[in-house]
Amino acid sequence: MTQKQVFSFQEGSAFMRNLLGGKGANLAEMTRAGLPVPPGFTITTEACLTYFQQDHMISDALLRQIIDALNRLEKEKGERFGDETGPLLISVRSGSVTSMPGMMDTILNLGLNDATVAGLASKTNNPRFAYDCYRRLIQMFGNVVLGVESYHFETLLHRIKQRHGTARDQEVPAEGWLELIEEYKMCIRKESGRSFPQDVYDQLKMAVEAVFQSWNNPRAKLYRKLNRIPDSQGTAVNIQSMVFGNMGSDCGTGVVFTRNPSTGENHFYGEYLMNAQGEDVVAGVRTPKPIASLKQDHPELYDRLYEAAKQLERHYKDMQDIEFTVEKGKLYLLQTRTGKRNAQAALRIAVELVREGLLSKEEALQKIEVAHLDQLLHRGIDESAVLDIVAAGLPASPGSAAGQLVFDADTAAEWKKAGKLVVLARPETTPEDIHGVMASEGVLTSRGGMTSHAAVVARGMGKPCVCGCEQLRIDAEEKRMMAGGRTWSEGDWITLDGGTGRVIAGAVPLKEAEMTEELLVILQWADEVRALRIRANADNPVDARIARQFGAEGIGLCRTEHMFFAPDRLPVVQQMILADHDEERKAALEKLLPMQQSDFEGIFEEMDGLPVTIRLLDPPLHEFLPQAADLQEKLHALQSEPEPKESEIEEVGRLLKKVQSLHEANPMLGHRGCRLGIVFPEIYAMQIEALFHAAANCTGRGIAVLPEIMIPLVGHASELKLFRELADRLAKRIDPEGRLPYRVGTMIEVPRAAITAHQIVEYADFFSFGTNDLTQMTLGYSRDDAEGKFLTHYLEQKLLPDNPFQVLDTEGVGRLIEWAVRAGRNHKPELKTGICGEHGGEKESIRFCHQTGLDYVSCSPYRIPLARIAAAQAAIECGERRITEAV
Repeated sequence: MTQKQVFSFQEGSAFMRNLLGGKGANLAEMTRAGLPVPPGFTITTEACLTYFQQDHMISDALLRQIIDALNRLEKEKGERFGDETGPLLISVRSGSVTSMPGMMDTILNLGLNDATVAGLASKTNNPRFAYDCYRRLIQMFGNVVLGVESYHFETLLHRIKQRHGTARDQEVPAEGWLELIEEYKMCIRKESGRSFPQDVYDQLKMAVEAVFQSWNNPRAKLYRKLNRIPDSQGTAVNIQSMVFGNMGSDCGTGVVFTRNPSTGENHFYGEYLMNAQGEDVVAGVRTPKPIASLKQDHPELYDRLYEAAKQLERHYKDMQDIEFTVEKGKLYLLQTRTGKRNAQAALRIAVELVREGLLSKEEALQKIEVAHLDQLLHRGIDESAVLDIVAAGLPASPGSAAGQLVFDADTAAEWKKAGKLVVLARPETTPEDIHGVMASEGVLTSRGGMTSHAAVVARGMGKPCVCGCEQLRIDAEEKRMMAGGRTWSEGDWITLDGGTGRVIAGAVPLKEAEMTEELLVILQWADEVRALRIRANADNPVDARIARQFGAEGIGLCRTEHMFFAPDRLPVVQQMILADHDEERKAALEKLLPMQQSDFEGIFEEMDGLPVTIRLLDPPLHEFLPQAADLQEKLHALQSEPEPKESEIEEVGRLLKKVQSLHEANPMLGHRGCRLGIVFPEIYAMQIEALFHAAANCTGRGIAVLPEIMIPLVGHASELKLFRELADRLAKRIDPEGRLPYRVGTMIEVPRAAITAHQIVEYADFFSFGTNDLTQMTLGYSRDDAEGKFLTHYLEQKLLPDNPFQVLDTEGVGRLIEWAVRAGRNHKPELKTGICGEHGGEKESIRFCHQTGLDYVSCSPYRIPLARIAAAQAAIECGERRITEAV
């Protein structure tokens, strides 16, 4: 029996999303709910995947199912596809399972040709309307199916309007459209080498194939890669009978959100255009009117739209993004989907939906996109420094950004790669610009509204966006922007304020964002649910303070080497390294001890009552010394002086010799971590002593101190045993009464340590997994070399599912972690475990840590809110609640 690959809207439901795609499932659900949806049918995602398996061929079986569905649609509408007197016209849209930009643009009015357009003109008694529809079809088809660049059509359209003395599309007469139709056809033949198809069934087959092929276009593949959407999903094709918003003044089209996607406010939000069709609003070709104007101009229509929109929001329990068309005063809903929103709006909407009784706290938490939380913790504009406001547009996506102007997507991507901050300025953006939007700090357009392509994509990415800034003239070809008699060229600095729509000349200083009331509420809910504790990676009191403000439950990694690069300390560190005798090194360490103790006291004060994990010195020593090449150059210059100073030459030569002696072929695997402490035990002894003195001083001042001493790069139990004994001896000497609680553990970042965890645990109170280095050593990748040379090829060829330095490699590195946790707890059930690599702030890695039973994750201070919510989501998905226990 032939597999069913085509479903009418009446046959589908929201539960068939994986088969019908998001758009198809929602159209089916709206149809079942009795809402005014133009009838149609959906070709499944399975048909798309089969198309690729069959060498990009649509099978005869699928074609028969499409024709059968089309015949049923003809009966329902009382019109025939390709009929020369009353033709059925359809739209063709893509519809992937996961909403994503970059797919094929919509094709409207499919079914028109030289014969049927005359029938449409006669049937509607409106030739201008009919030929307008036909020129739109030829333009869309030529662009998205035959690959003719849009600017060819835009140039011809502009000339026609000039020829007929009109500024707006609606004012072009029927004869103007007839002229343009012939010019469009010639353009297609010239640019594509093919003619616009007159056979309407050829049009339909080619449009379906174009949707399938768009699943693998560069834009779509890039978006899937960045958002980790499986290639195996495929896209559905939605074919729907046309309704027309461009038949006159009682017709229109628009996009509405049931709540404000920029602020989350519970009020109707959107835009519309009267006497317009389909893509006019979202394409940004005309600047639309706010939906509030519809309430004034057409109150009954507004009320019907509002009621239907709120019905959909209640049904889906989330803010909806709805496209609608009005034909001769009758309302039609063309699609609904969960509305994209920025982080601030997402939090407010989630909180208010719970308060309105539509969602539970757990459901609200699961709707939060944790990656969006970074938006709330990004910088805003420093109002005191705003001096030169160039223009103001629509505040399409909040946040602030400063960068150098670029006028095309390719330049934006190139400059970003070169390390520059850029702002992409375009008349309007299209799906072809997505890589430029991704590369930019913010987006500026002179046309388009709050629901234009630029606005929607920027909001989804959390980037500031100012749209519809009509005071500006953006000339992309000449790479310049003009306003008020002034001109800005490529490379000039500007600042965008996406919250107010302001465009400001120059680079305005930005300031840090603050925690919002809604975020605090969401975080409280997350804390009630999550099992994982969240600690911070912080190396100084300032970072510790910020971490605690964001809800850190301790410090999971304090990297002491970061404390020694300060200008007042580096000379002392160099003195310690260059010492030829123990006494010289001891003298340098005595100078460093009070500095180190002061650092620890500051951190303990900020973390009063919370654990602080301090990693002893871990970098290769040569990092503290000048580069050998610089010393060689300096030595040569000294020797070349007319009267060389032997003492200086001797000192520089001595330093050069030391640097050369410390040089390592592979510092990653060389003299670092605990190996440094074994060769120079006095360094680690100084750090441990400073830690205990700091703890004693803080305790004496009433500060609760819970220090954890982390020994880095342990691979053998004997290494940890050595330093455990050193820590215990120093603790007994400094605190003979044993009043200072402390723990000793290790950072497991060497595969052998994970494999021999059952031996290492004898001397450890905790395991902290350093997933950055553990990933490097397990995979045999040097991160710097891998990301700079070959890793992108692995990702592009799907040899790896993700960058393992961003998303934890659960099948390799994860197995080592599971092994070590299980072995360690078998011997010591009370063993504390956590991770402190960059993976500690990544959602999927956090989920793995929850499932593995770790006690905590540690991440940068600004990612703590993200980690708290991700940990709660992991607990909800796994059906577990938080286990309360003592720190």
